[in-house]
Amino acid sequence: MKEILLESHNIDNLFFGFGQFNHHLINAFSQHADLLKEEKLKLTLLSKNPSQLAAQFSNDFKYKKYHSLQRKPLFRIRKKYDLWHSLNQNTKIEPYHDIRYLLTIHDVNFMEENTGESLIKRQKLFKEKLNRSDAITYISNYAKAMTHHYFEVPDVKEYVIYNGSPNKTLDIPENYKPKVLPDQPYLFSIGEFLEKKNFHTLVEMLEHLPDISLILSGKRTTSYGKNIEDLIGTLQLQNRVFITGKISELDKQYYYKKCLAFTFPSLREGFGIPPIEAMKFGKPVFLSNKSSLPEVGGKHAFYWEHFEPKYMAEIVMKGLDEYQNNSTDFQQKYKDHANSYSWNKTALDYLDVYKTLLE
Repeated sequence: MKEILLESHNIDNLFFGFGQFNHHLINAFSQHADLLKEEKLKLTLLSKNPSQLAAQFSNDFKYKKYHSLQRKPLFRIRKKYDLWHSLNQNTKIEPYHDIRYLLTIHDVNFMEENTGESLIKRQKLFKEKLNRSDAITYISNYAKAMTHHYFEVPDVKEYVIYNGSPNKTLDIPENYKPKVLPDQPYLFSIGEFLEKKNFHTLVEMLEHLPDISLILSGKRTTSYGKNIEDLIGTLQLQNRVFITGKISELDKQYYYKKCLAFTFPSLREGFGIPPIEAMKFGKPVFLSNKSSLPEVGGKHAFYWEHFEPKYMAEIVMKGLDEYQNNSTDFQQKYKDHANSYSWNKTALDYLDVYKTLLE
């Protein structure tokens, strides 16, 4: 039996992109528990709350408790696993011994977002992870291209393995309504409130869409959220722009299902799961043409080339007209595109990489 450790402690924060990635991938691995046994592979999950994972997945995996001290070289995990999979490029938990090592890279956005000492530390950590890797997986071709643009990548096998889309949608009770719900048709967007998400451009755009509201959902961790609130006040849009904060899965899927369109003007995305989630509901999707979004969004999404407010509004109105004139065809194309991304396939692709590294 070959033992593989998944450095998965981010699974404890499902309001975070890495947490969602870990959760969906591990859940897909559990769907292939019989295959793991057949291939004689045993996965160990690292988590702050291993008992909660064990209650969910039972004997599908082994479990190891995460401690922040494990970031320190002296307290690193000393068991000699056959393979160590670092599930994202930011994690500081590393094996004590020199063992086979797989690195998954979501993005290298820190090269454009950080400066000074912070950038130097991130570069050092990232280079160390690159140099100890026996193989590298990327969640998009964009993530691969940007890594090669900024760094000297070692001569190891590289793979692009796309994220999946949610395997199922929830049954929303007939009379269910979220606490925050506009009185008129609304656009929806979701993500952590960071400057790279570019949410303020949606607020500015709304001045030119007088009959439409906007719902912005997601965790607020920086002053950017306060800046957006100030902008809403300045533009006197308090009755049309609604900031919900973090929301439940049920609320999220309600907003996807009932929104007029999904909007995502992000500047930097290694993959970008929310547009795929919206497409699952057959909704029109408006995206920036930056980073991985054209690669992931496909040819039937609508794209902004820049963020001048009136121009953005015109793209939305033109796209909505096009969508509504042929909504049945658009809905099917969106759903087909979303369903082409499968976490089950993603898990199988990672298992193939594991087997190759363990041969």
